[in-house]
Amino acid sequence: MIAMRHIFGTLLALAVTCAAALAETPVLRAAVLKFGTVNWELDVIRHHRLDRANGFTLDVRDVAGNAAAKVAFQGGEVDVIVSDWLWVARERAAGRDYVFIPYSRAVGGVMVPAGSGAQTLADLEGGRIGIAGGPLDKSWLILRAYAQKEYGLDLVARTEQVFGAPPLIFKAALKGDVDAAINFWHFMARMEAAGMRKLIDVAEAAQALGLDPDTPLLGYVVRGELLRDHPELVNGLAAASRAAKEILARDDSEWDRLRPRMNARTDAQFAALKAGFRAGIPAPGPVDEKAADRMLRLMAELGGEKLLGQARELPEGVFFRPGS
Repeated sequence: MIAMRHIFGTLLALAVTCAAALAETPVLRAAVLKFGTVNWELDVIRHHRLDRANGFTLDVRDVAGNAAAKVAFQGGEVDVIVSDWLWVARERAAGRDYVFIPYSRAVGGVMVPAGSGAQTLADLEGGRIGIAGGPLDKSWLILRAYAQKEYGLDLVARTEQVFGAPPLIFKAALKGDVDAAINFWHFMARMEAAGMRKLIDVAEAAQALGLDPDTPLLGYVVRGELLRDHPELVNGLAAASRAAKEILARDDSEWDRLRPRMNARTDAQFAALKAGFRAGIPAPGPVDEKAADRMLRLMAELGGEKLLGQARELPEGVFFRPGS
């Protein structure tokens, strides 16, 4: 009886200790699009407890759009969002201390129907182009600059543009309502699986413009205050993200587990989404800031103040440096 009481007391003490430890684990609140591809990585982080292994608990909160995520972040309701580093540069130039942790270098491109006669962007002259986003979409700006440089073609003046949300452009492309579609990489993967053909992707156009296609565009955004006061948390987030990517890069069974939440309706879509995500995994290590500066200067030239505010060159401190 005494032995049983001793065992029970030991177990109770362990339970209390574990509960206290869990209660003390810092929580990082992340606001992300409900159906965004980043959810695949966040799922892996939580499923494998990579957050706990790196000293924090990840609390994922779904939002309806990027604007809602930014409002929650700027209002202090969440600690982490996903955005592009050009937005971070714009905010830093305006005096807001935000920091970018690379997540993906996957970019979109131009898709045309399988039977289209178009072989280059020049062949789209006089046609109708569907564009995910608005006139300041980064992919559209890069493709405009490329068309002008390569073919002397002003896509704005010589084509009809239809702007819309990514799912709407996706549907318009499949229905044949547009001659070509510019969309995000995961919609491109679905279009390719449905039989459409890639005309050019943004990475190719960027390289032709002297930019580095390996510069990761999307990433996690945190406040500089969090990095200064709790560097272990930001380093922990970066480490958990990298560990999740390593799992997704090599383990096909992990993708099988994720498939129900990927909205892949066919095996071809599933394979294309998996391949696209893997291709977009950025190399470990710091971002090449000179290459990023070249991209920012081009985007400032093309998009001006509407896109980048007062940023005309890369502000100091945009990119997270592991170990900082």
